[in-house]
Amino acid sequence: MLMDSSALRLVWDVVEETQITDLLTLPDTALVKLLLQRISRRVLLSGEEVCALYDYISARTRLIRDMADSRAA
Repeated sequence: MLMDSSALRLVWDVVEETQITDLLTLPDTALVKLLLQRISRRVLLSGEEVCALYDYISARTRLIRDMADSRAA
């Protein structure tokens, strides 16, 4: 499943709104779960969408942490 631009924008909005300490200190699986929970509070997700978002976020945890680290500096 390809994610549309609104889903991608939502992911990165949630990342930007998440506390830097959470982004930097949580283990990868906990970080992905936290972000998915916050996204789920905003939009109703199907099982397929949850899986797609899980894969997308999991593949980008390093980028998320790098961005959070640069925000903290």
